[in-house]
Amino acid sequence: MAAQHLEAGVEAPAARCPVDHGAAGDDHHGYRPFDMKDPFAAYANLRHDHPVMYDERIGYWVVTRHADVKAVFDDWETFSSENAQAPVRERGPEASRIMKEGGFTAYSGLSARVPPDHTRIRAIAQRAFTPRRYKALEPSIRENIRAAFDRMLASPDRTGDILRSVAYDIPTITILTLLGVDPAMVPTYKRWSDSRAAMTWGDLSNEEQIPHAHNLVEYWQEMQRLVAEAHETHPDSLVGDLVAAQDAGAEISDHEIASLCYSLLFAGHETTTTLIANSFRVLLTHREAWQAIVADPARIPAAIDEILRYSGSIVAWRRRALRDAEIGGVPIPAGADILVVMGSANRDESVFAHADEFDIDREDARSHLSFGYGIHYCLGNMLAKLQDRLVLEEAVAAVPSLRLAEGADIGFRENLSFRVPTSVPVTWEA
Repeated sequence: MAAQHLEAGVEAPAARCPVDHGAAGDDHHGYRPFDMKDPFAAYANLRHDHPVMYDERIGYWVVTRHADVKAVFDDWETFSSENAQAPVRERGPEASRIMKEGGFTAYSGLSARVPPDHTRIRAIAQRAFTPRRYKALEPSIRENIRAAFDRMLASPDRTGDILRSVAYDIPTITILTLLGVDPAMVPTYKRWSDSRAAMTWGDLSNEEQIPHAHNLVEYWQEMQRLVAEAHETHPDSLVGDLVAAQDAGAEISDHEIASLCYSLLFAGHETTTTLIANSFRVLLTHREAWQAIVADPARIPAAIDEILRYSGSIVAWRRRALRDAEIGGVPIPAGADILVVMGSANRDESVFAHADEFDIDREDARSHLSFGYGIHYCLGNMLAKLQDRLVLEEAVAAVPSLRLAEGADIGFRENLSFRVPTSVPVTWEA
C-alpha cells in the first residue's frame, strides 16, 4: 500500500541533513536539481566535496559517486524503488480530484515495484520482449527512418531539426507497433507522455497540473481499453502476448498488464527519442567522432555506449531507505528519499579515465549506469540501442556532411531526471 500512496502523490517526511554544509555548501556546490542545461560541473563538485548531500529544496539525499550509486541500485532490500514514479511535487487538490473522478489508478509497470511483485511481473514481461519481435520490427524501423530522413533532406534551405524530424516520431511508432496501437496516434501519445513527464518529474504549480491531469486520465483509460480489446481479438502484439500468458495461467492481472502498457508506452519511446537526439548532438559536436563512424559504421555500437555514458537520457533516479543505513559512510535514516545521479556516476574519474572527454574508443564505456543496475536494469535497453544504431547507420549513409547549425545553443527541458534537448538544429551540404 505504501507504494500506491506514493503514486497518488503522498510524500514521506523529509529527513534533515546531519552534516553542516558550511559556507562552501550555501549554493549546494552549484547543483540545481531541475536545471539540465549543463549539470556536469556541479556533479563534479558534489563528487569531490559532498558525494552524499541532503538537499532540503527537494527533500532528497543526492548521491553522485559511481560506487555509491551502484551500491544503492544493487541493494533493493534496503533502498526500495517504491518512490521511483511518485510525483516530485505533491499533486494539487484540483488535479487530484480530476484523476480520482476519472478513475486513474495506474501504477508502475516495473520500475517502482519491489519483489516479489517485481520478480513475478518482470519474468512474464520478459517473455514478450523477445529477439523475435525485435528482428521482425527492424525492417519497418529502418524504412521509417529512411522516410524521415527523406522528408528532412527535402528542405530547400538544407536545414532541419533531428529531434523533430527523426528522433521524435521513430521510437513512438516503434513502441506503438510493438504494442499493437495505430501509429497514427503518435501525436496523442506524445501529448500524454509529455504530461506524464511533467506531472511525475516536473516542478509544476497546482494550476499548471490541471491540463496534465486530464491527459493522464485519458492515457490510463486508453491502456485499460487496449487490454480489454486484446482479450477479444488476441492480437500478435506485446499486449496480446501478455494477455495470452495470463490466459495460459501466468499470474498477472489486467490492471498489471495495463500498468505495464502505461509505463512501456512512455519509457519505450521518451528515453529513446532523447538518446537519438543526444547521439547526434554529441557526435556532431565532436566532429572527429562523427567522421569516424562515417568512415566505419561498424564503430557505431561502441559510439552508442560512450554516448550513454557521456550524455545519458536519464541522469537521476529515485530510491527510498527502508531502514537506517549508510551510503558512502554517511548515515541515512529510515524513510529517507534518495536521488541517485547516474549522470554524475558516469563521469566519475575513479572509474573512467579522462571522464569528461568523449571517446568512442573507450574500452570501459559499458560500465555506465544509464540503464540502471541490479534487478531494475532497463528491460528495453536492447530495443533502444537497436533504434539508435539504425538511425545512425542511415544518417551516415544518407547525409555524411551533416553538421550542427552554426551558433546552435541547445536548451534542455527542466525536470529532475531526464536530460532532454529542446532541439538539435542541423544543416548539410547540397
